[in-house]
Parts: sequence; C-alpha cells; structure tokens
Amino acid sequence: MERVLVTGGAGFIGSCVVRRLVEAGKEVVTLDLLTYAGHAETIGATLDAPNHRLEHADIRDRRAVRRVFAVARPHAVIHLAAESHVDRSIDSPMDFVTTNVQGTVTLLEAATDYWSGLDGAARQRFRFLHVSTDEVYGSLGAEGAFTETTPYLPNSPYAASKAASDHFARAWHRTFGLPVLISHCSNNYGPYQLPEKLVPVVILAALEGRPIPVYGDGANIRDWLFVEDHVRALELILERGTPGDVYNIGADAEMANLDLVRALCARMDALMPGSPHRPHADLIEFVADRPGHDRRYAIASSRVRRELGWQPTVDLHEGLDLTVRWYVENRWWWQGIRDGGFEDRRRQGLRFG
Repeated sequence: MERVLVTGGAGFIGSCVVRRLVEAGKEVVTLDLLTYAGHAETIGATLDAPNHRLEHADIRDRRAVRRVFAVARPHAVIHLAAESHVDRSIDSPMDFVTTNVQGTVTLLEAATDYWSGLDGAARQRFRFLHVSTDEVYGSLGAEGAFTETTPYLPNSPYAASKAASDHFARAWHRTFGLPVLISHCSNNYGPYQLPEKLVPVVILAALEGRPIPVYGDGANIRDWLFVEDHVRALELILERGTPGDVYNIGADAEMANLDLVRALCARMDALMPGSPHRPHADLIEFVADRPGHDRRYAIASSRVRRELGWQPTVDLHEGLDLTVRWYVENRWWWQGIRDGGFEDRRRQGLRFG
C-alpha cells in the first residue's frame, strides 16, 4: 500500500488531502503541530481510519521530524504545513520565517537523509511535493496572469516566507537531487476553512448579524479555486509530475473581493429567508486597507491542464453554494474553534470520531 506523509494535514487544504487519500485506500500519516489553525476534528471520521495515523509534531523540530520519517517510511511527502494568514504575518513576521522557512528546510534535510537510504526502486519512486502560493509572484495589473516562469516579487511577510521556502525546495533538488515538485495555487475556498479567511469571515458575520469587513474599496481581484479541485491537481502532480518542475493551479475564476462578498450575502439571503439580518449586504463595512495589499492575482494553469489532464470541476457559483450551506449546517466545527472547545478536548486527550 502506498504511504504518504502529509504535513499540515489537520489544516484546511491538508485535511482535504488526507480525507481524499485515505478514502482512496492509501496509508496516510498526518504530521501537524495542532496550532490554532490545525484541529484533529477537521480530518473528520478519517482521523480514526485504520490506514491513517496522526503524528503531533513540529516541522521545526529536527529530532521529531526524523522520528516521523523513520516510523512512517513514506513513498511521498505532501508538504502543506505553514503559517498562511497575511494579516498575522504583518503582526508577527518571525513566526512565518521560523515555520515556513526553517520548518521547510528541516523537512528537506530529513527527507534527503531518508531518501538517500532507500534502495533503488523505492528511491526512484519517492517524491516531495512542496505546496506554495501564487502570492510569491506579487501583484498583477489589469491584464495578464502568473505563469511558472513569472519572477518572484512577494509583497507581504507571508509571501516572502513562502518564496524563500520555494527557493530552498528548488535548491534541494538541484544540489542534492531530492525529487522535489513545487505547486502554486490561487485562493482556495470551501468547507473547513479557518474562520479568519475572507469567505468564512463573511458567512459567519452574516449568519450572526455582525459587520462584514471589506478592505479598502473591495476592488482587489482574486482567482478562486475550490479546495477539492486543488487537491485533485496535487494528486496528479505527485503521480505524474516531473521532479524539479513547477506547476501552477488556478480555476480561471476571477472576482473582486466586494463582488464575492455580495455574492455570499445573496446566498445567505436565499438560504435563510427568515433571518433578521436580511439583506445581509447591508452588513458590509469598509475598513482601512491592510499594508501591501496586492491588487490582483490571476494564475495560468495551462501546464497542469495540458501535461497532467487536470481541469477544475466545481465552478465558482456552485462552489460558493456548497460552501455557504456547509458553514450554515456545521456550526459545531467553527464554533468549536472559536470558543476553544477543541483545545479543551485536546488537553484532555479526547477526539471526535
């Protein structure tokens, strides 16, 4: 049975990866520090599947990481563990340096030592997929899209930390021969996204009748990618991608932030006709823009489509419908995060099934 080590597997994208791989019959080891952004409950029923194991460890801890490699003996690594919220990177940039840069290098060192000790067939089979973001490329004007050869121009501490980790991943392939693949994705959304990101922030504020904050004039444009489509692309890159290469993943679904917020509010209106907060768009409140806020992202994913046969299957309208309904129907999850209930259970050694 194929064994995959998923770092950050209790986070938003990582948990979707874990659920999909486990359901496909692969043996999966999740390595996660279980910070505010990672919760065992996010993995769901898959958490206790016979072909899944959760390792509570810090990717910055060399001894812990090497122990996980020795125990898991993976055929592949999907590296998703990262600090990922831009606002937090502005407030605490060093956390992003230590986790995203130091942590990635620690993983690359351990992976190289492990890979070097494999026999011929296993060594040939091994892959290390480093998952990154389109934010490393900076900001676009009114036209064009990021490609795999776009120069890096990060504008936030988060983006700079991911750019640095990308460079280390590439260097490890060139210097040590580690079979590294790198992916860049556009803005993900979907179920289980932490309530600090734009889509869940809007949904939960509308649900509770609180002001819905919109940075600046709301004209910042993003390309929106449903998380399950992203995960399918990662599977294909891991299975068919060429080590040393870079793959961009986007859904060609650009929308200005303000338009996205209004679209979410309209869905809340339709889903909750009895809400005292309708029309929910009246809750929109413009706030001071954040420093270095990139104006537009758009990503060209022609390579992953042409070479690997990937296509997004969930368009933005369908994805927003699915996401809004999920948050409305799964209060237990986001409420458990907000009120600290999951942390209480963690300290008591308890889990949800």
